Amino acid sequence: MMPAVQDTAVHLSDRHFRTIAELIEGQVGIKLPQGKRLMLEGRLHKRVRALKFSDLNEYVENLFEGDHFETELTHLIDVVTTNKTDFFREPQHFTFMREVAIPSLLKARGGKSATLKLWSSASSTGMEAYTIAMVLDDMVRNGSRFQYRILGTDISTAVLRLAKTAIYTRDVLAPVPEPFLKRYFLSSRNKASGEVRVVPELRRTTHFMRMNLMDKSYPVDRDVDIIFCRNVLIYFERETQRKVVEQLCSHLRPGGYLLVGHSESMVHSALPGLKQVQPTIFQV
Repeated sequence: MMPAVQDTAVHLSDRHFRTIAELIEGQVGIKLPQGKRLMLEGRLHKRVRALKFSDLNEYVENLFEGDHFETELTHLIDVVTTNKTDFFREPQHFTFMREVAIPSLLKARGGKSATLKLWSSASSTGMEAYTIAMVLDDMVRNGSRFQYRILGTDISTAVLRLAKTAIYTRDVLAPVPEPFLKRYFLSSRNKASGEVRVVPELRRTTHFMRMNLMDKSYPVDRDVDIIFCRNVLIYFERETQRKVVEQLCSHLRPGGYLLVGHSESMVHSALPGLKQVQPTIFQV
């Protein structure tokens, strides 16, 4: 029987796959094992057609050409990053924020009027950041005395564009409590579109910018009260996890909290002195 011939129009050569895998790990810390190869090829086809290359391998061959590289790297990162997110994902974190973290942070300020700073460090399309905003606004409406500012950062320019517009389809709103749906979302005049938009009051308190967690320094204040870094550390090697956690925690004020995803509770071993409050919640 003749060996199968790889279709070069559809598949990356081993060399070109390694080129992209090494580039992505070096730039954003995400490993691309062989098991992700078909996913990568599938996602790249649209970009290859847009640039009018004949196949995937020609695309990689031209990736490092002159000024083209920086622009294309941004597109490539958008292609490979996973942007799974939901409103009220892992809801116990928002319960903890409401019932424990915010009251303790306000108590530490001695009852003075405070402006709390919260950071969604892998914000994707903004659902996490706007969930934080909904919970905080609801606390203020119910008598808590504080102001707040929320920052969302992500490496993907594509998802940040969506986050800034704050326009979502109704099918993603299932986890949002009914009173919040009525209070915090505006329906499109075009009912057929099925779209809603986060109300201006929340958009004004929530800001987004592009940032790479692999950078040596972060352009973020160093007195943040709560940092969400959920379901991104699992894509990093252990040493990269340690560096990212250390960097993030250097931006927390004393007593501030770091919240990670349920598959990432191992981060307490990444930084000496990081106190584990719950399996996925840490305090400096």
